[in-house]
Amino acid sequence: MFSKVKSLFLVSLLICAVILIGVVPLAQANPPKEIKIGVVMPLSGALASTGKDLRGGYELAEDIINSKYPGLDITIAGWEGIPNLGGAKIKLIFMDHRADPARGADLAKRLIKDEKVVALLGCYNSSVTKTVSTVAERYGVPMLNPNSSSPALTMRGLNWFWRTSPHDGSFTVDLFDFLKGLTEGKVRGVGKVPKEELNTLAVAAENTEYGSAAKELIEEIAPKYGYQVLESFKYPHQAADLTSEAGRLMASGAKVYLFVPYISDAILYIRTLKSLKAAPNIIWAQDAGFINPDFPKLGKDISGTITRSVFIPKMGEKKPTAAKINEIFKEKTGHDFTGASARSFTGTQTIAHVLNEAGSTDPKALQKTLNEIRIPGKDLVVAWKGIEFGGVRPGEKGQNILATGMIGQWQWKNGENVLEVVYPFDLATADFIYPFPGWK
Repeated sequence: MFSKVKSLFLVSLLICAVILIGVVPLAQANPPKEIKIGVVMPLSGALASTGKDLRGGYELAEDIINSKYPGLDITIAGWEGIPNLGGAKIKLIFMDHRADPARGADLAKRLIKDEKVVALLGCYNSSVTKTVSTVAERYGVPMLNPNSSSPALTMRGLNWFWRTSPHDGSFTVDLFDFLKGLTEGKVRGVGKVPKEELNTLAVAAENTEYGSAAKELIEEIAPKYGYQVLESFKYPHQAADLTSEAGRLMASGAKVYLFVPYISDAILYIRTLKSLKAAPNIIWAQDAGFINPDFPKLGKDISGTITRSVFIPKMGEKKPTAAKINEIFKEKTGHDFTGASARSFTGTQTIAHVLNEAGSTDPKALQKTLNEIRIPGKDLVVAWKGIEFGGVRPGEKGQNILATGMIGQWQWKNGENVLEVVYPFDLATADFIYPFPGWK
């Protein structure tokens, strides 16, 4: 009798254990002391300053995850490692892809096969992200992309690729919603602007995956808002001279110039347009070069230009935790978070949450957690509603559906450039300067 009761008791315990396994993720049996994550990014050449900015965001998140920051109201600040993996520290291994897609793919293979990384982060350049994500797919290793904005990246049906950032489709819609708001008198400090002052566009985009995709989106979306693209072209990435391209913009007669540049191109365009005394009503850019820490070094010459972003330091007035983390970043790097470094921080933060919720470094466990995770917006340094992967467009996979963009305007104040929030309209931190003041 006792033996029978004992047997039944043991069976009951086994059933309970099976049920619990289905409900509560078990911690890895032998958790590692260190978790390697590969980061493939530009660290040299024309994008060296961008790479330095990106790396600052990655490394700050790594430090906050591995150490203790009691004054910060975000979950990872109290961890000191990954709690559900025995406090294991994450170790970011950086590799320089030099903006070369083939090199990026080779580095990804090395990180996976030789370094035994459990996940990949990167790659900033959409063209490199495209090849690296293909390698991750082949080896069944999760790749989390914090920065690349080509919309096509999440339309390829990949099972091992996720993007935390908004893509150029949503950023471009923000632009046209902003222009529409200008005509409706919704922009702070500006009355209703006649649409004829805004409805002709000229587009200049660098000729890699990033620029090509953004250019096509502008051409596609503009007519839906009643805007006419008078000129649209691609130019060589890292061009040594942009005089003829600047001349094409001016010759078009367009009232609004739209740029999709990396940093060297952004600086060269401003200098060239100034020398030619161009006078558009709006100069707008798709992030990248226009938010690079080197861009505001141009001084008064950029005052009045606008750019999309996901982080603008002035937003700290409405999000105190973001302001605190930005101050720590500034102490370490000498400059504020940019949209790029803030996204690097958020991507690293996300993979840490995934490791903790999975309680494992097993690729399948990480894949499952990435597909199910939900991180609330209050836990992020950026002004998103949160992080949740899925798709809005038919066939889309792995896109953060809670990510949103902002638009900022560079304004010269007290001897320095300040990026002020001008969109969303309810978050505006200054009156908008309109029209673009030009160069004197």
